[in-house]
Amino acid sequence: MVHEFAERVLKNMESVMVVKREVLELALVAVLCEGHILIEDVPGIGKTTLAKTLAQSLGCTFRRIQCTPDLLPSDITGIHFFNQKTSEFEFRPGPIMANIVLVDEINRATPRTQSSLLECMEERQITVDGVTMPLPRPFMVIATQNPVELQGTFPLPEAQLDRFLLKLTIGYPDLDDEDVMLLRFERTNPLDQLPAVTSAAEIMEVRRQVQEVYVEPSVRRYILELIDRTRHHPSITLGGSPRASLSLYRAAQALALIQGRDFVLPDEVKRLAVPVLGHRLILSTEAYLHNTRKEELIGDILSNLAVPAEEQSAG
Repeated sequence: MVHEFAERVLKNMESVMVVKREVLELALVAVLCEGHILIEDVPGIGKTTLAKTLAQSLGCTFRRIQCTPDLLPSDITGIHFFNQKTSEFEFRPGPIMANIVLVDEINRATPRTQSSLLECMEERQITVDGVTMPLPRPFMVIATQNPVELQGTFPLPEAQLDRFLLKLTIGYPDLDDEDVMLLRFERTNPLDQLPAVTSAAEIMEVRRQVQEVYVEPSVRRYILELIDRTRHHPSITLGGSPRASLSLYRAAQALALIQGRDFVLPDEVKRLAVPVLGHRLILSTEAYLHNTRKEELIGDILSNLAVPAEEQSAG
């Protein structure tokens, strides 16, 4: 059962992370969709810990890339070097050759370096000196950026933002949760003893099942109408792309499966609308000057969109 798989992974992550379960569920949705995550939040909130906890729980290899302005594309993908002992060129893989790659402070890397991630994220491969090599599977990028410190940063272009399945925020814990965190980390770091509760083979099998989740035609139309309205909203200059439609469709399938169902409800679409669409939309100048929030616009579109009747059958 996929629901049992999800509970096993989520409970394992909760033994380290003291965050809302919704954040962990969305991270697992990205894994099951083979999508990428952009986490935008203030420092010290647990972005790196979330990535490490996810990788260890899944039994996946993990690498971290610290972005700086002098980071080169070859520092990410790897290089061919001449081995004097063998008198041959050999490939030294970069940190991108892992299952889960944390790209920390991605907006501190130059546009040239950021662009080196595009092929990795979309085609799951790298090309070095004209040689194309596949990346390990499963593969996902978890990128982070700080929303308050903008000096010396390079904002991500729309083409790259569109390649992230979800944009998440973790948020500050409440007092009780932060108290639990202090006690949990009082003597040791629970991440040091965190076991793997699944394997790459099981993850790939669950991913296959995601594609079999039934989406009733009226729910599929609901997704398409939501995306279409973002393209014609007066406060939105750039609406959701066809990739956004597919991302929302696939994420809804994964979330339904995590919830223990083999069919999608409109509630999944509503819950995923902001994480999937928020970072893909570009507001009009007027909306930007009035400090209009994208979350409010998406909520406004949803409130004016007829919700299809729920079908309690997998079709």
